[in-house]
Amino acid sequence: MGFLTVLGIVLFSKGAITIESDQVSNARPVLVEVPVTPINNPLPELPAFRDFVTFMEHELDSSHTVGAAYTIVKGGQIVYTGTFGERRRGENQPVNEHTLFRLASVSKGFSGALACLLEEDGAFSLNDRVSDYYPGFRLKDSISTRDLTIMHILSHTSGLVPYAFDNLVEANEELPSIIERLDEVDISAPPGALYGYQNVMFSMLDPISRRATGVPFQVLMQEKIFRPLGMTDASVGPVDLAGQSNIAYPHVRTSKGYVALNPHEGYYNVMPAAGVNASISDMGQWLLALLGYKPEYLDATVRTKLATPVIYTPLKSRYTRNWKPFRERYYSLGWRIYKYQGRDVIYHGGYIQGYRAEIAFCPQEDVGIAFLQNSPNGLASQCVPTFLDLLFEALDLESQRSAEKSPQ
Repeated sequence: MGFLTVLGIVLFSKGAITIESDQVSNARPVLVEVPVTPINNPLPELPAFRDFVTFMEHELDSSHTVGAAYTIVKGGQIVYTGTFGERRRGENQPVNEHTLFRLASVSKGFSGALACLLEEDGAFSLNDRVSDYYPGFRLKDSISTRDLTIMHILSHTSGLVPYAFDNLVEANEELPSIIERLDEVDISAPPGALYGYQNVMFSMLDPISRRATGVPFQVLMQEKIFRPLGMTDASVGPVDLAGQSNIAYPHVRTSKGYVALNPHEGYYNVMPAAGVNASISDMGQWLLALLGYKPEYLDATVRTKLATPVIYTPLKSRYTRNWKPFRERYYSLGWRIYKYQGRDVIYHGGYIQGYRAEIAFCPQEDVGIAFLQNSPNGLASQCVPTFLDLLFEALDLESQRSAEKSPQ
């Protein structure tokens, strides 16, 4: 059985990010007290949570996962944080609550929140046209060029064919040079009409936010989200290995088992879509904010926007094969919205070579979960629906029993 530990929240210094000196001079300092919520319980009180911990302990071991971490938030508390395995296979350096993982597309949820916060600041409106913030911007269709808004790029409703120019992203081409070629991409619908997942279009938030504020995207994320929420390990962009040693190395599966890769810079050229790094400690603080426990930094207006469907998403069944059947699935601003077992579940997953990340929260039940892994396997796809099924089944049974006991 692999080791599983319950860990308290301890402050470590944040992972370094590479920022040029002239970028730092543009940053607007924010003085805040770092709010950190301790773990109060050595084991979750709810039987459904204990059953989930047992499930995870078994599956992490039997799947030969190299390293992973997960956290459960309920009722304003981080009720459980579990870590497992190694940062790099064979080096006997255990994953702890401050080990840094890549979040891949889970980054989009942070970017959606940042955009809403910038709108509150008056930097721009989500309904503003992209062309107003990106001189020379051009799509294949002049009407689409004119009508495309920030809301469209963050909800994957630009109208471009899905995954436009991800091949150039994977070839590490710089974002501005990719944007210059967007007029080559076929358009399947006018802006706002259809869902089509994008990384390049979504990441136009980077140059748009810089033009609107004069501050680099990495710095905005630090001053508007990471620092105020107490996400002390989180960063955006390539990690400075000389300044941060507590890193989960990516692993890939081979015929001889998992093999470690060196940290790579793939998809850091689309930072809003896939550029965030974070620890499981950070993810606990993020979930608390998303559930309304840090309203001074992430208020109800922002949280409502993130949890409000924008477009229906006809996902292929393989993406939800571990979930119980459901039909209603939408996308908002960097988040998927699932109408699941009578509740709204706000969710996103992420994959990049060697990493998997999952996050979900349910405001109705005041609960959330995050999972980070440095050796992708099927457990990443199972953990969130398993957690929700165990919890919702227990809550529905409790509600049914209460109803039966109530006088008619």
